[in-house]
Amino acid sequence: MAVAIALGGCQRGSSNTPAPATTGPGGCPAALAGARAAVARAERTDTVWNGPTTGPAAVSGRTLVFVAQTMTNPGVAGVANGLQEAARVIGWQVRVIDGGGSPAGIQAAMSEAVTLRPSGIVIGGFDPGSTSRQVAAAGAAGIPLVGWHAVATPGPSRRPALFTNVTTRVEDVAGITARWIIAHSGGRAGVVLFTDASVPFAKRKSELIKAELADCAGVRLLAYENIPIPDASSRTPREISSLLARFPDTWTHSAAINDLYFADAAPAFRAAGRKGAGPPFNIGAGDGDPSAFQRINSRQYQAATVPEPLSQQGWQIADEFNRAFSGRPASGYVAPTHVSTAANSAGATAWDPPGYREAYRRIWDGRAAHGPRSAR
Repeated sequence: MAVAIALGGCQRGSSNTPAPATTGPGGCPAALAGARAAVARAERTDTVWNGPTTGPAAVSGRTLVFVAQTMTNPGVAGVANGLQEAARVIGWQVRVIDGGGSPAGIQAAMSEAVTLRPSGIVIGGFDPGSTSRQVAAAGAAGIPLVGWHAVATPGPSRRPALFTNVTTRVEDVAGITARWIIAHSGGRAGVVLFTDASVPFAKRKSELIKAELADCAGVRLLAYENIPIPDASSRTPREISSLLARFPDTWTHSAAINDLYFADAAPAFRAAGRKGAGPPFNIGAGDGDPSAFQRINSRQYQAATVPEPLSQQGWQIADEFNRAFSGRPASGYVAPTHVSTAANSAGATAWDPPGYREAYRRIWDGRAAHGPRSAR
């Protein structure tokens, strides 16, 4: 996800080589200038921790259940791993129950979670409305719920009843995704957008990307493909082949609400003789899993990602539960958006911003706590 001014010396044909700027009819000079500036800011890696530095010391002896929409979603799996890492530090137990991506499976997983009567339950990447009966049962049992990508906005939620929802702001993620396409294409692109309309969070993200792309008259949305995440491995290759036949020359860029679409797309691009460095130049609007970074770093059918700080969000979930157990309000922290490319990832396989582990350890150890350790 590099912008023209940062990559003027890149080799022609690289997945990070932007097209020439367009200032004539069909271009968008004002939107292009804004997009380049926004992308340059988002690509910075010299960040400092801007999250919580105070809070309650760790409550001991708690158990959490992480109910996953599907552990085949690398974002969900990455957050679960981060939560397990944090739990080892804080001295808690975490059990992961995989919903398998189907409504029936997610409902069964939530029912099992409530039956276990844990200290807290994580809604891992699915709409709590699809498990309203289980959510109500958890509330009746006094079990706090923390969501990850469970509703469209970060922070506490009354309906559904979530102590808090951990996520980046979908508006920011969608906006920087669209601006990367505008910047990378020089304001002239033919775009295919992949979404999962069955997940409200994902559908809203893709609709926001569409709206942002529309700010540039030189960008044309060629196709809007609805492929449920659990079906991505089977459906995406067929759709890619069809799209290549329909738009052999005009398809220059793609965006997807999750990186995993491009893992499934790679074989179809390869079979069609497309070079890994593009076009089309592909950007994932989440979640920045290791395989996405591997594709980006090797320039194999993905040029950029807008990664969630998955491990950090797992640690944040632990901290939010600790605040709930201690009778404190949610932290209110929302991680800023970041964009990763081969040019700024330094070979990493995740976006793991610095500082959060040390900050949370200080809080949980009582070195930054406000008030006495809770006895609850």
